[in-house]
Amino acid sequence: MTTSPAPPTLHDVIAAFEGVYDPSWAASWDAVGLVCGDPVQPVRRVMFAVDPVAEVVEEAVEWGADLLVTHHPLFLRGVTSVAATTPKGRLVHRLIGAGTALYTAHTNADTAAPGVSDALAAAIGLTGELRPLDPDPADPLGRRGIGRIGTLDTPESLRSFADRVAGGLPATAAGVRVAGDLDRPVRVVAVSGGAGDSLLGAARAAGVDVFLTADLRHHPASEFAEHGDTALVDAAHWATEWPWLAEGAARLAHALGGERANVEMRVSGLVTDAWARAVGTPDTPTSRHKESEDK
Repeated sequence: MTTSPAPPTLHDVIAAFEGVYDPSWAASWDAVGLVCGDPVQPVRRVMFAVDPVAEVVEEAVEWGADLLVTHHPLFLRGVTSVAATTPKGRLVHRLIGAGTALYTAHTNADTAAPGVSDALAAAIGLTGELRPLDPDPADPLGRRGIGRIGTLDTPESLRSFADRVAGGLPATAAGVRVAGDLDRPVRVVAVSGGAGDSLLGAARAAGVDVFLTADLRHHPASEFAEHGDTALVDAAHWATEWPWLAEGAARLAHALGGERANVEMRVSGLVTDAWARAVGTPDTPTSRHKESEDK
């Protein structure tokens, strides 16, 4: 008679995960690691999600997850209370009451190789060897860093590339925004999952044809677009980071020993983008970015 192996403990799972996404790679301002949970508790089910919000927590609890891994931290600043009188306090109480641990992997997953931006690059079909847009100086091999640069198999118009992005990422209310001549050819592409304002200079310095990221603010994007040498594609923050979840789950499963570990993985499909609907969006480009009329 054969018996199933004992499930790994939360301590075991975290050790395996941190062997892939080292917390020391996180930015100094970040808050990654175990938020709540007993290290000795057994883990049979792990769910991955971008945001530790109420809907995601309920999905994890209803599925029976022993561990919820999110990309975004629940707490980025110090707190003096997790009383259930606050939204975040209620989430902590709900998780602990259900026996569901919470762990966050944020900028350490961003800078990992492969990491968040590698998954984004794969989602939109970039090929060839990817290199960091903003390399991590602490990595002697030069593989880790924020953002990635890759290429398309063949050049295509910015219009087609924007369609490619929209088709490769999960749909959100805001969709995909484009700055640049829609007929210009693009092949060399920079991507960065999440907010990418700080990488605009790096994208221009790298000489890429287009930079795909999220959360671009009006003034930096407008000033960047004035140069006309690099196009911009702005997608929803959540959508640019969601592709990493499946990769993170797969790498954790492998680190635990695959099927032998008998740990079930799940990726949340809940759209937790902050915006629920876009109203009054024009069907045609604005005058500044209008399509050529002499076709």
